[in-house]
Amino acid sequence: MSLEEYVEFVFENPLAAAHASRYLLAAIEDAGTRPVVEAGEELQRYRFFDDPHNDGEHAVLGNTSMLNAFVDDLRAVAAGRGKAETILWFAGPTATGKSELKRCLINGLREFSKTPQGRRYTVEWNVAGAEDSPGLTYGDGRVESEDDWHQSPVQTSPLSVFPTDVRQELLSELNDERDETDQLRADADLDPFSREAYDYLEEAYRRDGRTDLFAAVTNEKHLRVKNYVVDRGRGVGVLHSEDTGSPKERLVGSWVAPLLAQLDSKGRKNPQAFSYDGVLSQGNGGLTVVEDASQHADLLQKLLNVPDERSVKLDKGIGMDLDTQLVVISNLDLEAQLNKHDDRQGFDPLKALKRRLSKHEFGYLTSVSLETQLLRRELTDDRSVWTETDPGALADRTREAVTVPVRDREGVEERELAPHALEAAALYSVVTRLDAGDLPEPLSLVEKALLFDRGYVGTGEDRREADEFDFDDDAEDGGNGIPVTYTRDVLADLLHADSDRSHPDLPVECVITPGDILDAMVDGLADAPVFSSAERAEFEDRLVHVKDYVHDQQEEDVLDALLSGEGADESDVETYVEQVHAWATDGTVTNDRGEAAQPDPLAMKVFETETLGRFDDADYRGNDPRQTVREFREDTVMTAVTRHAWEHRDETFRAGDVDLSSIPVLRDVLAGHDWDDVRRVHPDLDPHQWSDPPENTATAELKAQTIEFLTDERGYSPASAELASRSVLDEVAHRWD
Repeated sequence: MSLEEYVEFVFENPLAAAHASRYLLAAIEDAGTRPVVEAGEELQRYRFFDDPHNDGEHAVLGNTSMLNAFVDDLRAVAAGRGKAETILWFAGPTATGKSELKRCLINGLREFSKTPQGRRYTVEWNVAGAEDSPGLTYGDGRVESEDDWHQSPVQTSPLSVFPTDVRQELLSELNDERDETDQLRADADLDPFSREAYDYLEEAYRRDGRTDLFAAVTNEKHLRVKNYVVDRGRGVGVLHSEDTGSPKERLVGSWVAPLLAQLDSKGRKNPQAFSYDGVLSQGNGGLTVVEDASQHADLLQKLLNVPDERSVKLDKGIGMDLDTQLVVISNLDLEAQLNKHDDRQGFDPLKALKRRLSKHEFGYLTSVSLETQLLRRELTDDRSVWTETDPGALADRTREAVTVPVRDREGVEERELAPHALEAAALYSVVTRLDAGDLPEPLSLVEKALLFDRGYVGTGEDRREADEFDFDDDAEDGGNGIPVTYTRDVLADLLHADSDRSHPDLPVECVITPGDILDAMVDGLADAPVFSSAERAEFEDRLVHVKDYVHDQQEEDVLDALLSGEGADESDVETYVEQVHAWATDGTVTNDRGEAAQPDPLAMKVFETETLGRFDDADYRGNDPRQTVREFREDTVMTAVTRHAWEHRDETFRAGDVDLSSIPVLRDVLAGHDWDDVRRVHPDLDPHQWSDPPENTATAELKAQTIEFLTDERGYSPASAELASRSVLDEVAHRWD
């Protein structure tokens, strides 16, 4: 479009003239937010960091508080609120997601620039037709065609074409109805390449006698505004750790000697003969990232002029204005370099630099579900982002089995990471990362990990929310521990290792169990150079509680399988509570036909004797309760019901409104089963025979039912169900008799 059309367009779409920090902020905010729980706290997370445009390929998992603080800083920079000179710095240990953040930022800006609301514009020039035109070219010669058009090599803003006073007037009108924190800026003048074209055209038309020089220079045959897609090299500059060259070459580019000779500039350097391939040139108008900044520490002080002066030098007499958001990414070793002059106190030569760096530190994940998701990404092609907020749904995904194809000498073989296997690896990793110094009684590290993941621990009356615990603000949760790269390598070794397991019918040698993973993770600590001897000892001490928790999860699966069809679901318990309430208050219940009816004494008796297993026929006269049953109903069940009725005394009683898990005996029913229930329901079970039960025995029949249930209902394969049930029953056999 023409410059005039662009100005009209901007008044309808102001974001088309946004400065770099404001544009990046708009891209982040455009994706919206979603709720998450991290470190036990409910937060709103910007979906931008889930890499939604690329199906989560480079999502940044966790670290939501840090990312929110980054956006807050960016908002202050965009508004010019005292932080305009800030360089945003991301630091942290290896394998914490810093590189993923870089990719996520690049992906997000690229895809946002493709949307109608995110379109980005620069200018291109054509001096063909002007008297004695030397052309604008990086190549040989000039062609009178579309090839005569040359885009600004640094994505200069179209507003920079206007004289300063005119530009400020336009901005004043644009910002007239915008919030003070959302003002647009356009401080940069034309880049040297574009200035060379402008000055040449202006001089040509001045010699020709034109008085409307600005109109002549910006005529559509010489200047047009062009939309471009933001990407690496065009609005995004990335300086990698391996990039070399002088500071000027790395920052802005270099002079191209053959072009200098070709372009006769009467003894001066022609900016058309500059390469503009430095990181700041590429990132102008958008984002500049210095990756692995400790490798470019010599540049950091030179970068001070960028946020302060918003300019950089191509040569002694040639400056270039910049509009870019600077981001520095480093491991923790950069901080050591920055602090090397601390002993000089007020004479620290790096003091000005440190004042301008706004640090945001990545930590290892302290969420079991997020760490599980990260491990799945490391082992499979699954890049989806889990957006569930229900703790139960997240727990189900965390415990899932994963099948990984592995190539060996005989071809490709499917290996199964059994249910709870990745959960075990993730939980152990998280537990090693938690600070035990602020652990309140009686919370264990495993419970702290679950609290951070779900926002609460316990159930019913024992449930405690995260805000009930007073954790130390200086706790170093996520600052140290087992990195995901270590766990990934352990899992990779297990997937490719030969197994000494065997079974006549099932491929148990292809199954990796939670116990296999935990043992391998601990065994590998001794040979891992990244851990100190103190860390190894500490990590080994934290294993036992993780093993106990994972075994409990497997035991729960097996108990549910053994007692499937037994017990009661929540609706059965609600019906029982309503019956007891009606019995105690001489009230009625609503039957299946919607009619008021007397409570059913037989139904209550059956529930108490068979489901609860607390009483037998001797505790009743027929169906009528004796004293022990009456006391149980009145003291245990009705106490909770009465409390509910008092708290909701203006409402009609409904058992569904009562927190049934607040009644201990009913909580036990709802929470699951125990081995006493198994003894009662299956008196002929012999756990000692479980590994190889004799045919036509109760144990053999129960085992077949258990394997089928675990396979159909809990996501096990027959082989992993065999191993899990065998592990649980072997442990039970020691205390069965």
